[in-house]
Amino acid sequence: MSQDLFQAPDYYQLDDLLTDEHKLVREAAREWVKREISPIIEDYAQKAEFPTQIIKGLAEIGAFGPYIPEEYGGAGLDQISYGLIMQEIERGDSGVRSTASVQSSLVMYPIWQYGNEAQCQKYLPKLASGEFMGCFGLTEPDHGSNPSGMVTNFKDKGDHYLLNGAKMWISNAPFADIAVVWAKDESGRIHGLVVERGMEGFTTPTTHNKWSLRASATGELIFDNVKVPKENLLPKKSGLGAPLGCLDSARFGIAWGAIGAAMDCYDTALRYSKERMQFGKPIGAFQLQQKKLAEMITEITKAQLLAWRLGVLRNEGKATSAQISMAKRNNVDMALKITREARQMLGGMGITGEYSIMRHMMNLESVITYEGTHDIHLLITGLDVTGLNAFK
Repeated sequence: MSQDLFQAPDYYQLDDLLTDEHKLVREAAREWVKREISPIIEDYAQKAEFPTQIIKGLAEIGAFGPYIPEEYGGAGLDQISYGLIMQEIERGDSGVRSTASVQSSLVMYPIWQYGNEAQCQKYLPKLASGEFMGCFGLTEPDHGSNPSGMVTNFKDKGDHYLLNGAKMWISNAPFADIAVVWAKDESGRIHGLVVERGMEGFTTPTTHNKWSLRASATGELIFDNVKVPKENLLPKKSGLGAPLGCLDSARFGIAWGAIGAAMDCYDTALRYSKERMQFGKPIGAFQLQQKKLAEMITEITKAQLLAWRLGVLRNEGKATSAQISMAKRNNVDMALKITREARQMLGGMGITGEYSIMRHMMNLESVITYEGTHDIHLLITGLDVTGLNAFK
């Protein structure tokens, strides 16, 4: 078991922009990752198994709904605190961060923002504590980048709704207690429904044979004439804008989380470059290796500034969906490029589980696709700056 020697880079002294509370939140998450994630994550990734024993710890560091008000069990923190927690968790593993992101932004967020008081009181405290785990059903087998084409639907049967359809690539699905599911009513309008495990006709088969996010539980959601109580419909918002609002929150967390993965690979490569001897000196003394490291820290620093500014805008209620798309796309792309450069610096050792780099690289191949693909986010920016829609 290798020791976690991670030291976070802060080349532009961004800590000066953080409050004492931000730093305390980050340090609590960082120490928990070093203690609880780093020693076990390689084994769980090799086994393709999610370590369910960490759920309680994730709740204790405020990873589940950190910005949810305290009256509903959340920590009542700001958006930068949320981002910093996601950064530290993804420094450990993208799959673990995915679990926390889904719980926070795709399950708790829609219940908090679109649900009524009874729904908030029923679900949010248990989700915040980890007693309940949730998942988010939007993507379908034939509708990923175009969620408006979904075919999952529900019909009004008087005293209940009858839900039919299927969702796939759903993080947390295999063990989730509830699912926030997006489906069309009889007029074609999209609504959110809370579907609970145990409802007849609701199954969650596990997705196997993944080369990415191996320590994350992924599955499908199958609805075969599921009777959903009418009180489980989220009443405050409908239409495609409702799930997209959840994705804004999740993408914001991903923009921060990807920095964590990049920092871990940079830190590993930097340390290795000082210890690995070739031709009578450490490889860090060679120009090409210094070029790689200099470019890594430059890109990480740019991503940190982008995420921090976006966090300020989120706190002020000014951040646009297009701005969030830009940060998600840029930062995940940055992180993936850094994993590839770091892997090369470690040579053959870079592909082994003795180091975290190859695991991060494989994970980020999913992160660059989910919650809006790399290309889709580019077109969102293109639409925003030109006013011309390239989607149709």
